[in-house]
Parts: sequence; C-alpha cells; structure tokens
Amino acid sequence: MKRIFPILSFLLLCSASAFSQDGCYSRLQNDTLTIGNTRIERRFVWNGGNLMTCSLTDFSSGQVWTSRSLTPDFKVSNDARGVSGTYSSVQVAETEIHPAYLKTTVEFSLGDLSVRRVYRVYADTPAIACDTYLKGSIERLPGGKATNSADRKNIESTEDMHAQLAATVLDQFNPGGFHWRTRIVEFQDVTDWNNNLVFETDIIPYRKNNYRGNLLFAHNAENGNGFFFLKEAPCSNVQPAYSGYDFTTEFGHFTVTGLGMTEKELCKDQWLKAYGCVLGVWSGSELNRLTALRSYQKNVRKLLPGRDEMVMMNTWGDRSQDTKVNEQFCLAEVRKAARLGITHFQIDDGWQVGKSPNSALAKGSFKNIWDNPDYWTPDPVKYPRGLRPIVELGRELGVEICLWFNPSVQHDYADWEKDAQALVDLYDEYGIRTFKIDGLAIPGKQAETNLRRLFDRVLEKTGDKVVFNLDATAGRRGGYHMFNEYGNIFLENRYTDWQNYYPYWTLRNLWMLSKYVPAEKLQIEFLNKWRNTEKYAGDPFAPANYNFEYLFATTMAGQPLAWMEASGLPDEALGVGTQIERYKQVQHDFHSGVVLPVGDEPSGRSWTGFQSVGGGQGYLLFFREQTPVRKAFVETWLPEKTKVRLTPVLGSGKAAVKTTGRRGTLEVELPSPNDYALYRYEIIGKPGN
Repeated sequence: MKRIFPILSFLLLCSASAFSQDGCYSRLQNDTLTIGNTRIERRFVWNGGNLMTCSLTDFSSGQVWTSRSLTPDFKVSNDARGVSGTYSSVQVAETEIHPAYLKTTVEFSLGDLSVRRVYRVYADTPAIACDTYLKGSIERLPGGKATNSADRKNIESTEDMHAQLAATVLDQFNPGGFHWRTRIVEFQDVTDWNNNLVFETDIIPYRKNNYRGNLLFAHNAENGNGFFFLKEAPCSNVQPAYSGYDFTTEFGHFTVTGLGMTEKELCKDQWLKAYGCVLGVWSGSELNRLTALRSYQKNVRKLLPGRDEMVMMNTWGDRSQDTKVNEQFCLAEVRKAARLGITHFQIDDGWQVGKSPNSALAKGSFKNIWDNPDYWTPDPVKYPRGLRPIVELGRELGVEICLWFNPSVQHDYADWEKDAQALVDLYDEYGIRTFKIDGLAIPGKQAETNLRRLFDRVLEKTGDKVVFNLDATAGRRGGYHMFNEYGNIFLENRYTDWQNYYPYWTLRNLWMLSKYVPAEKLQIEFLNKWRNTEKYAGDPFAPANYNFEYLFATTMAGQPLAWMEASGLPDEALGVGTQIERYKQVQHDFHSGVVLPVGDEPSGRSWTGFQSVGGGQGYLLFFREQTPVRKAFVETWLPEKTKVRLTPVLGSGKAAVKTTGRRGTLEVELPSPNDYALYRYEIIGKPGN
C-alpha cells in the first residue's frame, strides 16, 4: 500500500546525518535531532533516543520557544535516558489515502520496554505528528486517577508541588511563562445517548491541574503566538485504560497523557500503537489557529471527489429495519433515489444471510459471526440473483450501491482476517467500495489493533478504493480523532418515530463539531418530514414546519445523508432533486476549503451558518431559522472592511457586493423564516485598498 524509500538507518555511532525533500527535513547532528518544514521546526536533545524537546519554531511569525526544562517528551517510568537509540528517516510516497510526507523513526529502550516514536511531517503544514509504538514489558504503566486539588496541601508546602508521575506522558512542551490563555476541547460521541458533543474550557494555567479533551490550544497573551496539541484518541469518556484526564497544565508547562493501554496488554514480539499526538503552531487570529489544525487534519486522508464525496441514501431512518430490504424493494429505491440526485444508495442491515441483534425478523448476534460461513452472503431469498441486478441498475442510473457491515466482535476481533476477506470479496464481485461499519466495541488495545489490521488489509487488497462509514452512535469507538484515515463518520441516529429528530438539533451538532473536526468527514442526516407528523403536534420545531429543501441544506456542509425510504416520499419531495444536482456541482469545491461555523449557535431561532474559507474566495451558507428578523448582521471569518462579491448558488439569496463590518459581520437578508442561502464569495477589496 505505502511505498517507502529508506534513506538512513543506523545505531547512533556517527556524528551527523540528514534528509530533506519537498521542504520537509530531518537531521541528527551530534546530540541534536531537528525535524521540520517551511512552517515549523522542533528541535530535540537526543538523550539516548528518549528525545527531549529543546525548542519549537514557528517560521511564519519568527517565534522561537525554548524549553525551560529538559525532560523526556515521552515518560512511562523514572528512567530518563534511553538506551540503544537508533534513528532513520524516509520519504513516504503519496498514495490514494495521503499525500507524501517525511517519516522519521526513533527507537530506544527503557529497561525491558522498547519504544518506537514515528514523526510525520507534511509539506507546508505547521504541525508535526508523532505515533508511538511499544513492545516488551514494564512492571507498571502509570495510569492513576487524578488527584483532587482539595486533597493537596496548601501553597506554603512548596515541596508538595512536585507531584510524582501519575500518568504516562505521551508528549510535553515547556516554553515557560505566566501569560498563557488556554482552551481545552472535549468531545462526546455515543450519539444515541448524547446530543451535546463539544465542550470548550478556557483557562489561564496556574498550578498543576488536569483536563479532559482531545485538543489543547495555548496562546501567549504577550505576543499572540501559540501552539496546539491534538491527541489522536477516542473521546475522553470512552478511552480504555483511562486515567481520568488527557492534559496537564502547570503555568507554562503543558503535558499530554494516556497511551490507551495497560502493562498487561504489552507483547514481547508485537508493536502496539499508543495514541497519536500532534504538535502544531500558529500566530495571530483564531482563524489562523483553526486553519493550522485543519491543514494537518486534511492530510490524514485525501478527499477525492469520485470516492469520498457523496449524497447518500440509507433506508434505515424510516424504521422498517430489515423487513423490506429485498431485490424488488432496492430496485425501486434506486430508481427513485436517482430522481432525487442521490449518488450512493446504502443497503443497511438485512441484506445478508446472517441475522444481527437489530433484525426485526429473527434476533441474531454480533458474536461468533463466522460460525456461519455464509453470514456475509446476500440472502438468497431476498436476493435470488445476488446483488448484481441492483448494482447494474445503479451503474446505469449513476447511483453507487453501498452496504452495511458489522465485524465479528468476539475475542478482540480475532477473526479480522475473515472479516477483511468478506469485504474484499464484495468489492471484487460487485464493486462495492463503501461500507458502513457498525457495532464496534473497542475495550482495549488488542481490539483496536485488530480493527486497524482489518481496515488496512481491505485498503491494501482494493488499492485504497474503499471508504468506511464509521458509526459513532454507540459503544467504545474511535470518536472524531482516531481512524480518520479510513473514511468518514456516521454521526447520529435520529428518527421521527421517536420524536428525536429536530432539524436544528442536527444542524447544531454539525455547527459545533465543524470548528474542530472537518465537516466534510461527517455524514449528516435529513429525514422524511411527512412521517409521524402527529407525534410533533403543536411543536414549533417539528420537521413538518420546514421546507424539504431546507432540511437538505442543513446537511450540505457535511456529507448529506438521506435517512429515509425514497418510496415513502410524496411526489412533491422529488423537486429537491434539482437543488441536489446543483449542490453536487459545488460540493467538492465547498469541502476543499476550511469549513467553519459562522453566526450564532443554532437554536431554532438563530441566524447561523458555515463558511468555506479558501483564500481570496470561498462559500458562505446562511440559515435564517424561525426568527421574525428579516435582516441580520452575521459574523464571518472575513477580515473587517473586506469588500466581497456574493453570487447565489442555492436558496433564496440575491447577488450583492458588500463590505464586512466589525468582527467580519455581513448584513444578510432572507425573505422567510426557516430559509437559507448558499453563496460563492470573492474578495474584491481588502482593508486599506
């Protein structure tokens, strides 16, 4: 899958070695290792391989931070110096999944524990990622629960301020200073139970305190320069072997904690991957901060228009479960989906011989799937000719057929090879390349490792053609910052049957996540608003109170998901096909920018939306929710006093030339409540011009 060209690999015996390509470089000179590109540089003291950061440079601003203390970036014991350290650097060629990058590998030992730290640097990206692998044994991996501040001694007891190592240190940086403003962002998935997915905590670091989250942003109030840590792990509340926190701050010292494994899971002959950690830099505005993060996130998996962009239909949203799916039903659905402009039709649970626990016909199990070797064969009663007639009709009408799949969960996915082969067989026989992966449970590191093996094997055997829709609705899963190289995220199950679908709820979840998670990686649903109207009687935010086109528009910043049966739609619904076709013409261009939220948080009565930031041009998507205010000033990410030309693409907007006000506000007008406008914008005048 990956093509790797080795450059250097040796025991640290010589005095200097280096590699540089495409603006990315890595060099080891005497006791100093330097890794960087045109945007960022991180310099380490070698320390036998157990690297200690001595400086971090942001070339855009000229900022150089020098570490106030030399301690190992990675720490699992009191052994501070590595033994038998080795260094190598290779250029990893571009694939269908990722662009080219420079890979630097450092290996060392801490007693009987072998450690491998792999640093990834992408061209023109102000961030350096580090993947950590462990092998061997250690008596104990620290992972104790956080100490409550109230149980510590008072400020007079200065010796008590030097706490013992309470958790494994994944990475750290200590630029010192007292004037750091810090934001920690915690996420929740398990969206069957949670409808509030993003939590921001703003602090001024003081004495040692612990925080939960996947993201930490710190900027210096003296000069506005900053850095961020991204912990590539599941959401905090579902991480295995969790100590109760992810970050520790103490004045100007910032630490990332938690590996996601215990000492009992370590193997003597197998590298286990701990959670990844990314260190990035930025200066100036919040937009620069978020753009720095997003530039790294967009490198994890390329967004290819013919593979990753989609307007999908999945019939499960109408709650028929597996009672309807068969050849006749699917053929009819594909025909109607084509009239709607749907690009992908996904057959959910029920297409296969085996029965899952969610079957309405016969209760099955996610365990021991391979007791039935025909489990993942199309049901011959429902599909007497297999899936070929449906796939062929889809190709004729421009609708790609996709499937639901649930790996066999027992023994930490020990049957991953059989699962992978089943997916490859479906790809080889039918050309199926998009699979919704459901029912995952990741209780520990071996389960995570085997799932990675499954996904990697499928990509290897299919030439990186497959997309996995990773379900985030229940169980211990990958969240928003792990497994991102494998596809997109199926965000939530919402149903009019249970009155838990409200358009502004779904819009709010996308709006809040889009600040820190690429919106184009999220599948966002809209439902058949004509179903179950009696259950919403008298509710001002009932789906029936919205235009069907508006419901589709609430998903456009993400990957739209028609969570419904096409055959259940009235004829008037098919009119949205015109808008979907127009959306598809700009979908990839919209997603190619940095998509961020604008306006106020969706509440059902707000002016809100999204901006796709793309340099001198981009897109603005505005929503006037159920508010009587016909005109509003909406904050955007455009600079103050910027003159822009707005060209309508979809919705009720009118062409205009406008100049932004304070905080990038634009005056927006929409004629009716629950209305929207998608504009393409072009900057035609900048401040001072």
